[in-house]
Amino acid sequence: MSETTVLATGLRFPEGPIAMPDGSIILVEIARGTLSRVSDGEISVIADLGGGPNGAAMGPEDWCYVCNNGGFNWIETPSGRILPGEEPDNYSGGRIERVNLVTGVVEVLYTHCNGQPLRGPNDLVFDRTGGFWFTDHGKTRARERDRTGVFYAAADGSYIEEAIFPMEGPNGIGLSPAEDELYVAETPTGRLWAYELAGPGRLSGERRDKADGGRLVQGRPGYYLFDSLAVDAQGNVCVATIMNGGITILKPGGGAAEHVPTEDILTTNICFGGEGLQTAFITLSSTGQLISMPWETPGLALNFLNK
Repeated sequence: MSETTVLATGLRFPEGPIAMPDGSIILVEIARGTLSRVSDGEISVIADLGGGPNGAAMGPEDWCYVCNNGGFNWIETPSGRILPGEEPDNYSGGRIERVNLVTGVVEVLYTHCNGQPLRGPNDLVFDRTGGFWFTDHGKTRARERDRTGVFYAAADGSYIEEAIFPMEGPNGIGLSPAEDELYVAETPTGRLWAYELAGPGRLSGERRDKADGGRLVQGRPGYYLFDSLAVDAQGNVCVATIMNGGITILKPGGGAAEHVPTEDILTTNICFGGEGLQTAFITLSSTGQLISMPWETPGLALNFLNK
């Protein structure tokens, strides 16, 4: 394992890290219900959103966009780790929210698509035109779980469309450097799917490995689950990996997958920042930590953040 630095402890199931230009890291604390900031080891709350803020990304005009899954039942282990469980009795509904980091204003943009409620929005990525793709992971109950998919939406709340349905627990999502492919990680299958794009918000319609156009990206043997992801400047997809905790590096252009281990089986997300975008910031959720480590390849510059 590469040398790691612990940047914060005591976080309540951190996810959705964003490496800001000022050196701070914005992230969500799902179990706390907040959008928070880590700066020089100190944790401060930007906005109390309730429910289960799950993924975050910077969008146009200083807004931070958040996927809110509506909350979980939380399980605390004897060792002090916290784990997400099923849909809680106080489930507040899935939604897309945005927080203005300058004014502190919070807005709810989407709760439904064509009359169908969002169940557990999980992660999102902006394209260069200002629209964003997001996954709905769904919720699990005692004897059932939701069938969900992938959506494309406008940043101002004016348009939302379900683009891919159904998928098995879609989670992490990202775009290739040329924005001609969309990558979606499924949690329970441990698979990464690539979808050819014809333009912003539009799938090409070309059939690959499955009828919805998905092309399977070569993975690794063994049992593991996929969580959120980030793309590096070479087009590799770095997927946070559960069970054998760490970051799995997948290569859509071809080549064997690699694995960078961490010390938490619930390693949930990664982003890139620092000089040359060559530092990886990783959320270790069950132990409540944010860590960093040097990364061999620079991260892909994100729209509305690094450019």
